[in-house]
Amino acid sequence: MARSPLTREAVLEAAAALVRQHGPDALTMRKLAAELGTAVTSIYWHVGNREQLLDALVERTVRDMGAIRPAGRTPAERIVSVARSMRRELRERPHLIAMVHERGLTDRMFLPAQRALVAEVRAAGLSGARAADAVRAVQFQVVGFVLVERNRERSPVQSPGEAELWDPADAPDDPALARALTRPVDPERLFVLSVRTLTEALLAAG
Repeated sequence: MARSPLTREAVLEAAAALVRQHGPDALTMRKLAAELGTAVTSIYWHVGNREQLLDALVERTVRDMGAIRPAGRTPAERIVSVARSMRRELRERPHLIAMVHERGLTDRMFLPAQRALVAEVRAAGLSGARAADAVRAVQFQVVGFVLVERNRERSPVQSPGEAELWDPADAPDDPALARALTRPVDPERLFVLSVRTLTEALLAAG
């Protein structure tokens, strides 16, 4: 069976997969060529040298973040949907996002999602500085939450952890609270709860 002709997009996809899995330092032209089953010269033909390849990956990441679209029936639901998409994209490609940041393109990367949030807060009746504050509050919540998640994931195993530290006796008037704090965190549920609560409060203030 004949192999499909190599394309620039196929090279970028394979390069992005290597960076997502192992970080940018693991991306070499030789390793990329081996992944694609082609010659190194073919890689250069399609994307240029390694630095040009990294620049193309950054542009591709910026483009992909721009594909975020709101979903839902109400402005609040659509804002939460944008926030969830932002979190998912940031979590799925941390090395690529870091490359975008290092090249000073973070603001440009977030602009499409910011515009989507602007449309929704305006649809909910906010305007001016109040609308800008709402947009930025949601954006900061997303980025801050992801940073906390990544820090928890990379930190050493805690001993004792919350499950050992909390005891119903610590909250005698609310043992259910103490029991709940011994259970593992559900980041997705907590994220949606925090963004929805923040969004509803911001829109209600308008």
